[in-house]
Amino acid sequence: MDPVLLFFAGLTAFILFRLMSVMGTRSGHDQRPDLDGLQAKAAARERRGEDADEDPHGEEATPTPVSTNARVLREADPEFDESEYLTGARAAYEMIVEAFGSGDLRSIRAYLSDSVYDAFKHAVTLREEAGQSTGLKFIGVDHAAIVDSQVDQDRMRAITEFTSNQVRVTRDKDGAVIDGDPNRIELVKDRWTFSRKRSSGDPNWILVATGGGA
Repeated sequence: MDPVLLFFAGLTAFILFRLMSVMGTRSGHDQRPDLDGLQAKAAARERRGEDADEDPHGEEATPTPVSTNARVLREADPEFDESEYLTGARAAYEMIVEAFGSGDLRSIRAYLSDSVYDAFKHAVTLREEAGQSTGLKFIGVDHAAIVDSQVDQDRMRAITEFTSNQVRVTRDKDGAVIDGDPNRIELVKDRWTFSRKRSSGDPNWILVATGGGA
């Protein structure tokens, strides 16, 4: 099973919350898109394996092409599959945004670098000390793409841009809305950096940086 899928498939089990995120750059949006789900890539990989067995010449299947922005990742790891990565990245993005919004950092700790975890924890602490509550309804990810990639020694980095639709609201200790609108779908843009070691012994992708989309 592809290491990228193995890591990201596990993330979907944590998508349990429908609360508010304070990350991202947002704008008004009044269309409700279909929710993107995690695809069954394992079955596709199994079918590809069967096709290889039927090849009378015993040749391996040609790797799926990657975009220009992901070429250095393919060069560093010939098994890198951009489509599978993005499918998992969508699930990871939704899970992390919702967990941060709810303040449940424990469920995502293993998928965050120390610096990102510390930043999230500080933001959650400030929110709690202010007596604020948050709510989020995640409608779906409109678009996800690798916009840049880097390989430094044995570590691969994929800078990934997300565009999603969310209903987000923040309330004060008295329940009054101080940010967002519970009746409005907003278009939210984020640019996150995921990283993992190139070696097969450590296949996990870790979130190492976050920021609003351009």
